[in-house]
Amino acid sequence: MRLTTKGRFAVTAMIDLGLRQNNGPVTLAAISQRQQISLSYLEQLFGKLRRHELVESTRGPGGGYTLGRKASEITVADIIVSVDEPIDATQCGGKENCLGEGGRCMTTSCGHR
Repeated sequence: MRLTTKGRFAVTAMIDLGLRQNNGPVTLAAISQRQQISLSYLEQLFGKLRRHELVESTRGPGGGYTLGRKASEITVADIIVSVDEPIDATQCGGKENCLGEGGRCMTTSCGHR
């Protein structure tokens, strides 16, 4: 599966959050600095992640984000879908000829020929 920059940043930020939330809420500024992702971009991504209940926010001093459920219950697909990215797990990227003439693509829903 190929991830877009948005998808890759969302997954990276969620991994960072999951690894560090044991010490309390994690700020987006800290994630931004560690992962070299723009703070304003993270704010956009985390707004979407919060709407999909993958993260929870805490306001005020000592505030930040924590995972909205156990890390083991969050999939990469959940993260990708929540930030409005399409998921393409095929080799052909939606093309009908990924295996050449006469080959059947087993990873597409329609079984391209």
